[in-house]
This record gives sequence, structure tokens and C-alpha cells, in this order.
Amino acid sequence: MTDLIPLVQAHCLPCKGRESRLSGARLAELLPQVPGWELVEDGAAISRTFRFGNYHETMAFVNALAWTAHREDHHPDLGVHYDHVVVRYSTHDAGGLSENDFICAAKASALTE
Repeated sequence: MTDLIPLVQAHCLPCKGRESRLSGARLAELLPQVPGWELVEDGAAISRTFRFGNYHETMAFVNALAWTAHREDHHPDLGVHYDHVVVRYSTHDAGGLSENDFICAAKASALTE
């Protein structure tokens, strides 16, 4: 799906259950496209910690990420702290990672560039 355009420019598509779950080979192709993100939970999710100088910057990022999640209809799990946010993506319908997770990870990273 995202081979023709950069992940950050792609848009999430509805998942079709387990068939949307990415193979190990596809995970290996996509992970380098989202620097700073790592596979967690035995490859069932990706996560990244974003650090900020203060609470205001942290909350500005959270609000921008919430808007992105709303637009893409794909929502992360968040751990919000004073000066950092832990963002985790996984696709429940797929039972692991889908391309939507990598699209949203790229969009989250772009918010700090």
C-alpha cells in the first residue's frame, strides 16, 4: 500500500482482520522508515518516547497527535508525563501491526520535525 508514497503522506485504510497483520519481512521493510521507533511486545506493537522541554510542549504534541489520530481514524496508546510522551501503536483488529501503525508513527514523528 505505501510503497509508492512516503509513509507520512499515506492515509490509513480500514483493516480486514488478521489478513491486515504484517509479516516479519514487511515489518523489517517498514521499521527503518520510522527512525526512533522500536518493535515491542514480541513484535506486536511499535513504540517511541518523545521528549519535550516542559509540560506545555508535551501537551501541544499530545493535542496535535490526537488530531492526527482523529483524521486517520487510528488511535495510539499514550503514556503522558510532564516532559515526555510514550506512544504505542498496534492494530487490535489485525492482532498485531498493520501498515496503519507505521503510517501514524511517521505522522507522529513529523509533528516534532
